[in-house]
Amino acid sequence: MRVTRRYSFSASHRLDSPRLDAETNRRLYGKCNNPFGHGHNYVLDVSAQGAVDPRTGRVLDPRALDRLVRQQVLDPFDRRDLNTECAAFGAVVPTSENLGTEIMRRLKANWSDAFPGGGPELERICIAETERNIFQVSADETA
Repeated sequence: MRVTRRYSFSASHRLDSPRLDAETNRRLYGKCNNPFGHGHNYVLDVSAQGAVDPRTGRVLDPRALDRLVRQQVLDPFDRRDLNTECAAFGAVVPTSENLGTEIMRRLKANWSDAFPGGGPELERICIAETERNIFQVSADETA
């Protein structure tokens, strides 16, 4: 069975690659290259799959998932400037693709601590930057 839990956070960023010149950055990223940055109200879905525990009737303890997401995603990214306040984006453009990859990396690295003993498996995350821009990252796609 798959369980998906939804979270939200706000963050700002500027899409600007140091590997590109200013004109190429402006052309490639458009309004997202605004020198002052811009913000999003992100919606994050975290999906796990596993068997229903016959004792509890649940696949996972939602409180354990909430703690993990708070520690690994909400506390580090909510109300932050991803370019200047998040070390993960010091050398990487904070696109939503890269943000999704970083979130998956963090969740995978800490999943067994949150769910010890062979609990549910992290399956994927889905992050919506806007109503039209939605990104999925599968757990098996990232290191």
